[in-house]
Amino acid sequence: MPLIFFDLEGPLSPQDNAYEVLSLAENGRKIFEIISRYDDVLTLEGRRDYEPGDTLKLIVPFLIYHHISEEDIRKVSSKAKVVRGARGVISELRKEGWKVRIISTSYEQHAFNIGRKVGVAREDIACTRLPLNEYSSELKNADFQIIKELEKRILNEKDEQKIVRILDDFFFSRLRKTPLGRVFSEVTVIGGQRKVDAMQRFVESDWGDFREVAAVGDSITDYKMLRKVKESGGVAIVFNGNAFAVPYASVGVASATLRSILPITSAFLRGGRKEAIEAAKSLESENYSCLENADEKKLGQVINTHKRYRMLVRGQAGKLG
Repeated sequence: MPLIFFDLEGPLSPQDNAYEVLSLAENGRKIFEIISRYDDVLTLEGRRDYEPGDTLKLIVPFLIYHHISEEDIRKVSSKAKVVRGARGVISELRKEGWKVRIISTSYEQHAFNIGRKVGVAREDIACTRLPLNEYSSELKNADFQIIKELEKRILNEKDEQKIVRILDDFFFSRLRKTPLGRVFSEVTVIGGQRKVDAMQRFVESDWGDFREVAAVGDSITDYKMLRKVKESGGVAIVFNGNAFAVPYASVGVASATLRSILPITSAFLRGGRKEAIEAAKSLESENYSCLENADEKKLGQVINTHKRYRMLVRGQAGKLG
């Protein structure tokens, strides 16, 4: 059975839920953007035991400090739209014989909501568990001065290298000595290699073969998943991707509607990876790119095109890594 794995934020829903949730706090958007950039730095540095997307782990102390609850996450998620065509695409894929699953860094409160909207059951979603109310109850008497001081420092600092040093000291030293440290250590975000691991578990549970797998992603949290599928003989599709994801895909699709992936997935069904690549070549345009053996010039052009569509579809969330 052919298997297709979707990242959630980007391909299926334009909202960056964690970004919007932290924006409920004073200066929350700015804090999230700083932490997101720090996530990019740690990922590119190859920091040990760190995976892209761990932004959703790093912001947990701020969520607790600002009394943000699971109900807040759900409320923000309730306003999230789905990408145009997403519901219909998933329905059509199933009719063609695909098994559809979602692998997302998103908190489960958001991932399950979007899954419901597009017709993907909870058991077919791998995402980040966050019992935030439980943590907040346990830590209601904790001293949050450490968070207050950190926010002030990073909001007033302009030098990125200094911000990285401040955050290194906070997350990997000072925080661990506080009651928040235990909570922080318990949160496991499904991003990077953990997305690959979740995909591997799904493939094995279906007695599948990676040569029958398609993956759709768009950001730094997806690049390892895209790379794994590409290297294993499947088709890796980057949909309105950023510079962190485009180089690891087999095919690029830039569009305001998810329906644009269907010519590639249909070709894959007909003749596997080779047919999907040929379809991308025949459709080569602003909207479709064959990325097999693409040189730096082509990758740059594709990234610029995808950036335009990314901002069109995702708005301010499109600028995040």
